[in-house]
Amino acid sequence: MTISTTPISLPVEEIQQCILFIRGEKVMLDMHLAILYGVQTKVLIQAIKRNTDRFPADFMFQLTRDEFQDLRSQNVTSSWGGRRYLPYVFTEQGVAMLSSVLHSKQAIQVNIEIVRAFVRLRQLTESHKELRQKLHSLEKKYDKQFKVVFEAIHQLMMPTVSSNPRPIGFHPWEKE
Repeated sequence: MTISTTPISLPVEEIQQCILFIRGEKVMLDMHLAILYGVQTKVLIQAIKRNTDRFPADFMFQLTRDEFQDLRSQNVTSSWGGRRYLPYVFTEQGVAMLSSVLHSKQAIQVNIEIVRAFVRLRQLTESHKELRQKLHSLEKKYDKQFKVVFEAIHQLMMPTVSSNPRPIGFHPWEKE
């Protein structure tokens, strides 16, 4: 895969698809960020390594071999460009910190769009929590005659790939 040095402009919805759920965190892979910034992945990593004090473990971490294998198998990808090291992933705070090490106007604009994507995901998650709480109070208030209706609503509220980051590994809400 050839990486273009031209920045890619994506709507928030497409950026959201690059947000993964790993170790209980919403993160983005170094290679996706590099594509968005229009730089090679190694250039992105070099900039970060020159500024390691700006990226503590809650901002950025490197995947384990098992996590990387799970990620590759979930994406049905045989090759990730011949990587010589395990990918780095960045939390929302890490993505925001990237603008301090990548000093271009492009980096600032990309960061703004990525942060908007993270915020939108957070808002969707919060709205589901509020809806779930309201539904729970309604279930307590009304008798069993509405049980089928409440079960159907719960099914509709189950996470989907399009509205949540793609999780890595087994999760109990997935049905075979």
